[in-house]
Amino acid sequence: MKLVFDRDAERNEMLSALARTEPNKRQELIAEYRRRSEAAFAPETFRNYQMVIRLFGEWCVEQGQSPEPPIEPRLLARWVDEMGGKLAANSIQTRLWAIAELHRSHFLPSPTRHRLVDLAVKGVKRKYGAASRQAPPLSKREVIEAIEKLGPSRQDRRDAAALWIATDSWCRASEIVAFKVKDLIRTDDGSSVLYVTRSKTDPFGKGAYAFLSARGTEAVLHWIDMAKLKSDDPILTKSQLNAKTAPMHPSSLSRIIKKRTGRSDVSAHSTRVGGVQDAFKIGCDISSIMVAGRWTSPEMPARVNGGVKTCHWGGANFGQLEPRLGA
Repeated sequence: MKLVFDRDAERNEMLSALARTEPNKRQELIAEYRRRSEAAFAPETFRNYQMVIRLFGEWCVEQGQSPEPPIEPRLLARWVDEMGGKLAANSIQTRLWAIAELHRSHFLPSPTRHRLVDLAVKGVKRKYGAASRQAPPLSKREVIEAIEKLGPSRQDRRDAAALWIATDSWCRASEIVAFKVKDLIRTDDGSSVLYVTRSKTDPFGKGAYAFLSARGTEAVLHWIDMAKLKSDDPILTKSQLNAKTAPMHPSSLSRIIKKRTGRSDVSAHSTRVGGVQDAFKIGCDISSIMVAGRWTSPEMPARVNGGVKTCHWGGANFGQLEPRLGA
């Protein structure tokens, strides 16, 4: 007779066994889970988790309820209703992930799997929509115009390097601020590639490469020389003379982009969106765009461009992007 593995039954059996564990041993397990979580999760993920748990706790106090697990599914469904229309559907799902993780950390069944919570999420999506808000695009032309207005000061040179990396590499903010001097690899034509050690889609560090134009390379090298950065130093750090050499925070990169372009609606992700749209406009093929943005499927770049029907599945080579956009 063939046995069928029932994942839910297996999980419930394990949780039932853990529930019968002596209190002291249970607390030891919870403490060990926390230590291992801090090592397993990216720092930003763990900070977001802590933020959600704090916000949920504050909301529970306002409702006269306890935020301690196990949390009643009805209470969690009310919280979902409360977030509807205030947060995007993806943000609500992220917050529910944090609640599920809170219960996993205590070796308890997650209320997020309850049908009441599932129905609450579906109700919010039906009422307010489930579309993700995309960052406004920032084209290469706009970024170059901003760079050309910069002066020779240390802050201007640092910001020029940041803008070039953002507009050339299409990297996410977390990837950009993680670049070290040794990650810049020169090529024969004056351009470079940047070694992406880790990313949102590569948490275990298989590694990838991103493009940096000749002008971008020149700007970055100018800043490295001015700041006297060493091989293991982060490329983007504080611009003040004799300041501590520490990586820039991703939010600081967004502030630089807002300030230098004069656009309050953009963020560090806007150069990634704008770069994809620039590439489609000049006829770059989808495979080249996927390589440049390090996507494994055409779905995301097509969505960034506003729909698959506008994609070019053949045509101009991606290498034409830089000269045709005035870089």
